[in-house]
Amino acid sequence: MGEVAINWKAVLLATVVSFVLGALWYGPLFGKPWMRSIGIDPAAARQAPKIGLRRMLSITFILEWMMAICLAYFIGTADAAHGALYGLLTGLPWVASAIAVNSLYEQKPAAYIFITGGYWTVVFTLMGLILGAWH
Repeated sequence: MGEVAINWKAVLLATVVSFVLGALWYGPLFGKPWMRSIGIDPAAARQAPKIGLRRMLSITFILEWMMAICLAYFIGTADAAHGALYGLLTGLPWVASAIAVNSLYEQKPAAYIFITGGYWTVVFTLMGLILGAWH
């Protein structure tokens, strides 16, 4: 395997895009149905104290940074179209399928599986697109 040059600015952008998409996905786009799917009342969640939120967001950013680095190594020098395809193939059959398997055994509703699996599929596709376009 040849050496892969990582564009760290592209990794950072891919991380930020996934982080922002998460805020939108689990906020105005699918926040209420996702909360209901895990048994949280959306109205009660707005009133709940945000204890540990900074720590949770920091850890989330670090984990998404690690995902972007791994995907950058995986796609190598692919162009934008192939990067997006590799991202899609990482998100859908690997990550979303793993989420679906766990969720079935955890008896999570279909809404949870589709919202969460869909998020990761879109995230990896966008990450791949960014990394491929800016390698």
